[in-house]
Amino acid sequence: MRSAKPPADVPSVETVDTTFLESLLGYNARRAALAVIEVFLERMAVYRLRPVDFSVLSLVVHNAGITSRQLCSALGILPPNLVSLVAALEKRGLIERMPHPRDGRATGLHVTPAGMKLMRQAERTAAELEADVARRLTTSEQRTLLRLLRKVYRDD
Repeated sequence: MRSAKPPADVPSVETVDTTFLESLLGYNARRAALAVIEVFLERMAVYRLRPVDFSVLSLVVHNAGITSRQLCSALGILPPNLVSLVAALEKRGLIERMPHPRDGRATGLHVTPAGMKLMRQAERTAAELEADVARRLTTSEQRTLLRLLRKVYRDD
């Protein structure tokens, strides 16, 4: 059975017009993020690190003794979501909990030697992949883009 031919006045699209979407900050930020995350997931698979795992572990490495509350604040993560992330990193032997020196109710998070070794490699890989995905930008454009992106989500 043949399908009926559409009437001549039914529109069809030859070239997709994305002009409006491309005028939106959120659309462009999301497209750029997806491009970076795709490469990140591919290259960080060897370390078994998702973006959020990488972020948490990086903050622990660079902020010995950081508390869960501080991690939540820095990353915009809800406390219930952070609990399982920290537990998984701890189970892998990458971080450990220690009593906070000034707040008896808090626990500080510290990187283990295995976590430090993994993060040295992972951060090197992250720097390489960032350079690869930003290869069409000059160094000055990269600095400007980072500054402008931070300006969107920070209050300072």
